[in-house]
Amino acid sequence: MRIFAFHLLNDFSGSPKVLRQLLLGWAGHGIEVHLTTTTDRDGFLSDLEGVVYHPFWYSFAENKVLRLLFLFASQTMLFFRTLFLIRKDDIVYVNTVLPFGAGLAGKLRGCRVIYHVHETSIKPAVLKKFLFGIARMAASEAIFVSGFLAKEETGFRKSHILYNALPGDFNTNRNPGARSTPEGNVLMVCSLKWYKGMDEFLRLAAENPHMHFRLVVNADNSDIAAYFSGSRMTQNLEIFPVQKDVRPFYEWADVVLNLSRPDGWVETFGLTAIEAMSYGLPVIVPPVGGIAELVEDGVNGFKADSRDMVNVGRILGDILGSQDLYNHLSKGALDRAGDFSEGKFLKGSLDILRF
Repeated sequence: MRIFAFHLLNDFSGSPKVLRQLLLGWAGHGIEVHLTTTTDRDGFLSDLEGVVYHPFWYSFAENKVLRLLFLFASQTMLFFRTLFLIRKDDIVYVNTVLPFGAGLAGKLRGCRVIYHVHETSIKPAVLKKFLFGIARMAASEAIFVSGFLAKEETGFRKSHILYNALPGDFNTNRNPGARSTPEGNVLMVCSLKWYKGMDEFLRLAAENPHMHFRLVVNADNSDIAAYFSGSRMTQNLEIFPVQKDVRPFYEWADVVLNLSRPDGWVETFGLTAIEAMSYGLPVIVPPVGGIAELVEDGVNGFKADSRDMVNVGRILGDILGSQDLYNHLSKGALDRAGDFSEGKFLKGSLDILRF
């Protein structure tokens, strides 16, 4: 079996992190694995043992028109290159709907084309319609990261639900029964976008001076400075650039938030939520999307709409203000994290590939 996987932009975001687990898992099971992605920058898909690389060009641009031009230029080149790279009996594995050139080439070659769908909130709407239209036409089958996403994006020939998982080395020895009193450490890990709840997180910090807040964003220091230029920063707030290893931040935290605004971005899974729960950390997440499937109110965290910050602040205060509630949520978080082991994830993936 040969698998040719395709991913648009290698960085430290969620979808390449998931693909990294799959590539290493497939290679470890004796599958010949090929990867086409950008290699001019460091990311989760860099330097993977047992993976054959086929670099291609793509450059992200802040200007939306230029970004669109770069996307279509890169996919035109990718289409022709892929045609001469793959054979009919290969599996073409398209990670996210963005590398549509690979999907089209795989379809034309008569390959089994599998789309791993992570997203639904693509803008503008015409781009989303185009990308998902290509995916539905080219894909032999689709893998969705949550039940919500599978219901949201119908029309594929065959569908599978495969929840993301924690990497096998994402391990802690934290014992929720031996936790000390929470110190009021609040963490959020996300992209540097308004719809991820940047302003809301700053507001929480300003309204809770007795707590400590850390924000880790998938951006460098210059982008952070530009984004928050003119924003009021409180002394209890720290902002960090992209991190290769976020585990020290979970070790520091008492609670982890996801404040994505449902009117701007719907979370289709929420990897940071299960990462947090593996540390016994209660989470506060949006009430809609795939991420809502991970949390049961009062068991391992709470669901709350970030457009109602009074309610979010109240829930945060309740969690950190009661040792009994905190210990209960912490135990529930650890129990729930056990449902997302890498072993289960890889077995599910291999079952789909061998179906």
